[in-house]
Order: sequence, then structure tokens, then C-alpha cells
Amino acid sequence: MNKIKENIVQLINQKEEASSKHNLLFKRATILFILVVFTRIFAYGQDPRFSQFYANPLYLAPSFAGATEENRLALNYRNQWPSLPGVFLTYSFSYDHYFANFNSGIGILATHDRAGSGRLSNTNIGVLYSYNIKINKYLFVRPGLSFYYTQRGLDFWRLVFSDGMSPGGDTPTIEQPPFDNVNDIDAGASILAYTDRIWLGTTVDHMLQPNQSLYGEISKIPVKVSVYGGVQIIKKGRLLKPIEESLSVAFHFETQGKFTQLDLGLYWLKSPMVFGFWYRGLPGIHDAFDRDAMVFLVGYKTKQLQVGYSYDFTISKLVGATGGSHEISFIYEFKTNKHRKRKIHAIPCPEF
Repeated sequence: MNKIKENIVQLINQKEEASSKHNLLFKRATILFILVVFTRIFAYGQDPRFSQFYANPLYLAPSFAGATEENRLALNYRNQWPSLPGVFLTYSFSYDHYFANFNSGIGILATHDRAGSGRLSNTNIGVLYSYNIKINKYLFVRPGLSFYYTQRGLDFWRLVFSDGMSPGGDTPTIEQPPFDNVNDIDAGASILAYTDRIWLGTTVDHMLQPNQSLYGEISKIPVKVSVYGGVQIIKKGRLLKPIEESLSVAFHFETQGKFTQLDLGLYWLKSPMVFGFWYRGLPGIHDAFDRDAMVFLVGYKTKQLQVGYSYDFTISKLVGATGGSHEISFIYEFKTNKHRKRKIHAIPCPEF
């Protein structure tokens, strides 16, 4: 999806400024047509990405299901590139619960992604499971599985094509509308290892490679592989009390189809505030990793509640054209069994 969007914006920049409203509409219609063609024939789009990886833990990996004292609710919203025509919005909702007697966590996750004026949409609803394994007093491992129902759709009648415009007014287009929404099933798996200060995990998504073509053709979603981890290099707090201050470094590598991306991040917690910075790409290695953005994050965290906001400042060729990206996260943790004494071994990864 990022590659397609970049090609679209480059086409906009290469054309001369329109001299009339009709020419402007014509060029936008041409761009929308190119988007549909890319989606229909090549289908090299990638999944939506959240900059606050750990504020949407179930989206990152099913291993995080139940990685809490008991119950957790999470809401996430992302508005990407608001300055471009159309919208690129992503919503996410998740709930997970930890079953202490079974060392297991179960969660549900729903995501909805909407792109462009034609509202090209992807909706996923899934159930996730994880199991916590104690290797020794220092090392823990959490394998996880996820299963999804997925749906892809397009509001064809919101699109405007060049053959539908004329000096005398709009005329019906000869473009054929797609079929109804496409439905399929999908699955993923992950494994996460961690100690008091270090975590390392990997996730494989789209293991069943569901079909996403809206025209009855075969267009498989490519498998996505993520590797993530980090270390707490500073950790201050009293025994059996929440951490008062910490400094963590982290990374997130992702590959899907022809797309490869690396994020490097830094988090500083000074309770109750959290500040973060991510760099998407590697300086001086443009061919290997796409340089996309610098991400600035601020969050507020208490024992039960955390709220975060992040802004992606574009540093690629799209700088000045996108308006960046805005992301908001909300997590609420609560207990239903006030008398349960047993606690899980906390994963040291950041909360945003």
C-alpha cells in the first residue's frame, strides 16, 4: 500500500498545475483509475501499520494475548497522510484475558482499514490464544496462534473515471463494477521470549494467504513476517512497586511481498509520562530499507489506564505532501477477581 501511494503522489507532482476545474477532476480521476488497476491486477498492497506497536499488542502478535494481570481493553485510531485526496484511516479494537490456572491468554481483535475516495476497505475479526512457558527463573516463552475472518470491499460508485466526464456534464462510465465484498479466512502464529529486561519475538501473518481480488481473479495477500525486540538499559523502581523510570531501546523489522521496513526506537518512562522516538529506515541505506518517517510519541500511563499520541513526520520523497500521520491509543486494564493473588511475569517491552 505504501508503494502504491508513493507512486500516486509522484504522478501528481509530475503533472502541471491544472488550469481549470475540469482538468483537475480529470487528473484525479486518472489517478483513482490507476489505483484501481494496481489493486485489481498487481495487488502488492501491504497491511496497515501502527506506529505505536506495543499499544496495539494483539495486532503485533497473538503471543501478547493475556499478557496482563487479568483483563485489558485497547482502542487504536490512525489517520495517515491527511493532506492527500481521500482518506487513509485505520481503526482497531481488542480485548484479552489472562487465565492464571491455565497459564493461558485469550483475546479478540477487530481491525478496519479504509483507503481512498472509493473507500477500499479491509475488515478483520479474529480470536487469539497464547500459552506462557517458564523455562527457568529468568526466561519465559509465549507461543501464540490467531485465526481471522477477513472481508475486502470497495464503494465503486464513489469513484470518478475520465470517461464519465464531459464538457456538458457527467456521463455514465463504461467501467465494470466489482463483485460483492470478498470474504475469506486467515491465520497467524508467533513466539515471544523474554526476561526481566530483554524481549525478542517473531510473528508470521497471512499464513493461509486469503484471496483479495474483487473481480473473481486470484490475488493472494503475501505472507508477512515481523521480528521485534529490545532491552531495558535503565530500570528504576522499588520492590513490588511499579517502575518509576526506565529507558528502553527497541527495533521492529517487517517484510511482506516486495516491501521491507525497519524501525529503530527509543522510549523513556518517567512515571506517569512516557516519551518515545522512532526512525523508520536506516540512514544511508536507502536501497535496503525504505526511509519513511520519524515518529514522535508522548503518553500518559497509570496502573490501569494509558493514553498515547504519536505523529509521523514524513522524511521520504513525499515530505511536504502528506501532512504526516496521527495516531491515538487507549488501553484500560481491570480485574474482575479482586482476591486473586497470583501475578504473571511482566514482559519488559514498552506500552506504546
